[in-house]
This record gives sequence, C-alpha cells and structure tokens, in this order.
Amino acid sequence: MLTAIILFEIKRGRVNEVGERLADIKGITEVYSVGGRYDLVAIARLSDNEEISDLINQQLAQEDGIERTESLIAFKMFSRHDLESMFSIGFK
Repeated sequence: MLTAIILFEIKRGRVNEVGERLADIKGITEVYSVGGRYDLVAIARLSDNEEISDLINQQLAQEDGIERTESLIAFKMFSRHDLESMFSIGFK
C-alpha cells in the first residue's frame, strides 16, 4: 500500500464543495480543510504508483474548482499509533 499526501489550492468559496467531492473518490481516505498556503489536504492510499498516477493525473485533473495541487509520496510512516494493529482481527 502506497500513501500520497495531496495539497490543494481551491477556487475561492468552493472549499467545502470540492472537499466533499474529493472524499467520495476511490482511494482517497481522508480530506482535511486546513489553514495556510493550501486549502485542502487529502490522504490517498492505493496499491501502486500507477494507481496514484491515475488518481492525480486523470481523476483530479478533471475536478472543477481545483486551481493547483502538489503531491507528496510517503516513503515511511513514523507514528505512535499503529493503525493496522488497531483494526487487526488477529491474522498475521
């Protein structure tokens, strides 16, 4: 599983509308409205680079209201929370 962090600049007055649409796209697991240089941050979790490429270059490129994006590919996660074990049912 690969993780991409996608930063969005959104047209004025359209943050909520675009955020809700992004949250419905397959592979995007979370969308946050944020303060600062960007308006929205989305977390995408997909199986390979090709799926991430398709998401960013095909699906997101067609979304109305997005002015600019910046995409980051995660190499490694450092967290105090082991999310996989929280949702595990005991299989290894």
